[in-house]
Amino acid sequence: MSMSKSARTTAAAMGIMLLASACGSGSSGSPEASSPASSGASPASGSAAPAAQLPPVELTWYYPQPSLPAAVKVVEAEVNKITKSKINATVKLVPAIFGDYTQKMNTVVASGEAADIIWTSNWNFDYVQNQSKGAFIALDELIDKYAPEVKKSMPSFVWDATKIDGKIYGVPNYQIVINKEGFTIQKRYIDKYQIDVSKLKKPQDIEPLLAQIKANEKDAVPLAIDRNGLYKNMARTFNQEIVIANIGVINLNDPAKVLNQYETPEYKQYLDMMRDWFKKGYINEDAAVLKSLSDLQKAGKASVGYHNVLKPGGETEAKATNNGQEITYVPLTEAYSGTNTIITTMQAVSRNSKNPERALMLINLVNTDKALYNLLAFGIEGTHYTKVSEGVISPVKDSGYNSQADWVFGNVFNGYLLEGKDPKVPEETRKMNETAKPSPIMGFKFKADAVSTEIANISSVVSEYTPGLNTGTIDPESKLAEFQQKLKTAGIDKVIAEAQKQLDAWKSGK
Repeated sequence: MSMSKSARTTAAAMGIMLLASACGSGSSGSPEASSPASSGASPASGSAAPAAQLPPVELTWYYPQPSLPAAVKVVEAEVNKITKSKINATVKLVPAIFGDYTQKMNTVVASGEAADIIWTSNWNFDYVQNQSKGAFIALDELIDKYAPEVKKSMPSFVWDATKIDGKIYGVPNYQIVINKEGFTIQKRYIDKYQIDVSKLKKPQDIEPLLAQIKANEKDAVPLAIDRNGLYKNMARTFNQEIVIANIGVINLNDPAKVLNQYETPEYKQYLDMMRDWFKKGYINEDAAVLKSLSDLQKAGKASVGYHNVLKPGGETEAKATNNGQEITYVPLTEAYSGTNTIITTMQAVSRNSKNPERALMLINLVNTDKALYNLLAFGIEGTHYTKVSEGVISPVKDSGYNSQADWVFGNVFNGYLLEGKDPKVPEETRKMNETAKPSPIMGFKFKADAVSTEIANISSVVSEYTPGLNTGTIDPESKLAEFQQKLKTAGIDKVIAEAQKQLDAWKSGK
């Protein structure tokens, strides 16, 4: 969300764009996705017995989607033909809407309801917080025994980022795992106004184009944003890394110190820029109350955006969500990997699972059997998509199963390519993952237990003030100091001190 490419991740959580940035919707996978007859490693890989010798079980898998697929039961039946024959298990697929997922899973976990595999992340049904509550079981030994292929399929730094107190509680769905921030611009305006994108080096450099669009394109929104604003998409742009979502950051020039992000000079600089642009009419007037950009994008009115995951091939996906308008990516930062760019999409095993071994076998199978992965990601050939060529597909419109979030299920490098995407994308993505600049605090995860009350209070204050401030709707000169004081009253200094204490302890342990 990619949330298009402040999660490389995220989307819906940052509005639909962040969903596309933080997660990278649409396949980045290999064009060599195989047919059922030739797919994958032996499904019982790593298990003690072949499928025929395993007792039958049913597994329940919870995961989020942009919308509920009407044909999920049809796809589930086909999925079970594969899983039954290979690991003697059937799977109950239980999708939920992204916006409802955290609340739904809180209820499932608290009630002890049947659950085996639970999708988790750093931005929806939080991985670290729910591990600390005991929602997930440690997977190290299970992975070694029942999912060795999955372990080998990802670089060691990816696994290191998942560890909590030295143990793995979630299997990453391997995809783009970096941040690369910058502009998303409709190409027609670049061409019409003869913009040299190589000269766009900082956010302020986009203003001449915004002014041209404002003056001449009456139905267009020069800079389309929702109520979240763009600050979370600009962490690297401002030389920061998020440590506590919506609360604390580090400055990469001094990564040993945790900062209240709302008291940094970079945040004030951002607010002043947005306020100036709002007053000039560059930003949509309803930004402070707009929950999603999807309507503006579908109408082709979102002229310029800013994303934190500018991933290889992302322009093709962006074109599909912007009414067929070609989109140009203009990166302003280099590729950067951190803990929060990696733990954006994962599978955990519920503490309530009666069959954790088989759950790991299923995770292994989804990540090694290309036919199974593509069935989950895209549905049934001829019904939900058509094959354009070997390994390349075109989704069938209104088919009842078009997930738009293949990265929820497993390794996207096993997936079909969407029509129009460059076949070089998978290799370019792997290279970007493996050569990105690593975070100086890679592996550190803040645990909120000791300050959960303060964080809840801070979240309320943030929800009250940031939609107006972060979109430029409210003048920071009149409200920033008031906002900062209310944050102090809510306990932000205590939270920052706790984060500093944890970071210092983590560094000492390293």
